Amino acid sequence: MAEASANIGLNIPPFLNSASPTSLPSRTLKAAESVRTTKAKSWRTKPLKLSVFAAASRSTSSGFKQAEDGKLPPRMEADNPRKGRVFFLDVNPLCYQGSRPSLHNFGRWVSIFFEEVSHSDPVIAVIDGEGGSEHRRLLLPSYKAHRIKFTRQSSSQRFTKGNSGRSYQVIRDALRSCDVPVIKIKGHEADDVVATLVEQVLQRGFRAVIASPDKDFKQLISEDVQLVMPLPELNRWSFYTLKHYLAQYNCDPCSDLSLRCIMGDEVDGVPGIQHVAPGFGRKTAMKLLKKHGSLENLLSAAAIRTVGKPYAQDALTKYADYLRTNYKVLALRRDVDVQFREEWLVERDRQNDSTILSKFVENNDRNSLAEQRNKCKSPSE
Repeated sequence: MAEASANIGLNIPPFLNSASPTSLPSRTLKAAESVRTTKAKSWRTKPLKLSVFAAASRSTSSGFKQAEDGKLPPRMEADNPRKGRVFFLDVNPLCYQGSRPSLHNFGRWVSIFFEEVSHSDPVIAVIDGEGGSEHRRLLLPSYKAHRIKFTRQSSSQRFTKGNSGRSYQVIRDALRSCDVPVIKIKGHEADDVVATLVEQVLQRGFRAVIASPDKDFKQLISEDVQLVMPLPELNRWSFYTLKHYLAQYNCDPCSDLSLRCIMGDEVDGVPGIQHVAPGFGRKTAMKLLKKHGSLENLLSAAAIRTVGKPYAQDALTKYADYLRTNYKVLALRRDVDVQFREEWLVERDRQNDSTILSKFVENNDRNSLAEQRNKCKSPSE
C-alpha cells in the first residue's frame, strides 16, 4: 500500500533524476541541502533532518555475526546500540518508474542499499503474493483498482497486464545470489508480511529496519522499528525514526493511520470523508485526533456526545462505518501465517553484490534496448 501525497508537511518529488532516467513511485520527504560532519553524513530536509547511512559510518564489517549463544553483538552506529538490526526490503515499490515497471530502478536502488545501508546485516526481501489485495478489495472495491501489475512475459516483450512471474523470477534469482531470502505469501500483500515478521523480530530482541518508500509503514514506527527511505535528489537512502515522526507530526504513529482513514488515500484508491462531507477537512481532522488520540476513540466519543461543530458531528455519526472500513483497509495486518527463521539472522555474504547487481542492470538495459529496436523496426499500423 502507498500513502497519498496529502500527508502533513511532505513535499513529493519526482523520484529519480540521474544520468540514467529512472524514478520510483515513492512519496518521500524532499531534501533541500546536505550537511557533512566529521564522523558521518547527515542530510538536511524540510521540515526534518534525516540521517543518511554512508559506507564510511560503518564501524565493522562483522557487526552482525552470530555469537555462540545465538545472540548478535551490538552495532554502534544506530540510534539504539544495544540490539542488532534486521532489514526488511519491500521489493514491489522499487520496481517502478512512476507508474511504469522498471527493473533498472530496482537494480539501482538495491545496489545502493547493499553498499551504503545494510552492509552485512541480515536482509529479508518481501514480495506481494498473488491475490494479496483481494481481502481489502472485498471491503473496498476501489482499493488499488487502477494499479497495473508488474509483469513481463519475456525479455523481448513489453510489460503487460498478463502473466506475472517472469520479472519477479529474475529479481528473486538476483536477491538470492546476494544471500537474501525472498518471501512471497499467496493471498497477502508484502506490507502485511513485513508487519507480521517485524513483530517476530522484536520478540527475539532485535531492532527492525524497513527499507521502503511506502509511508504506510509509518504506523509501525517505534523505538525499535525504523524506516529507511530512498531520497531521489541525493541518490541516497535515509533513515526515518520515531524522533523524526514526533518532530514532524507531534502525535503518536497510530494517529497517522487515523488521519489517513479520515482524509483517504488517493494513491491506493481509498476515498476520504470529504467526498461525502465536503466541509470536513484536514484541519478539523487533526484537531479532533489530537484531542481524542485515535479514530476509534473519536468515533466512540461522537456516538455519545458532541465532539465538534455540527457538520463534523454529523459526519462522524453518519459515516462511522465508512471510516471504520477505511481503517480495516489501511491498517497493516500482523497475523499472516509466516514464521521468521533463525537462519535468516546470520551475517550476509556481500562479496558478490557488485558483480551480481551490475550484471542484473546490464542485462535489463540490454533487453530494454533490444525492445526499443524491435519496436522501431515494426511497421506502423
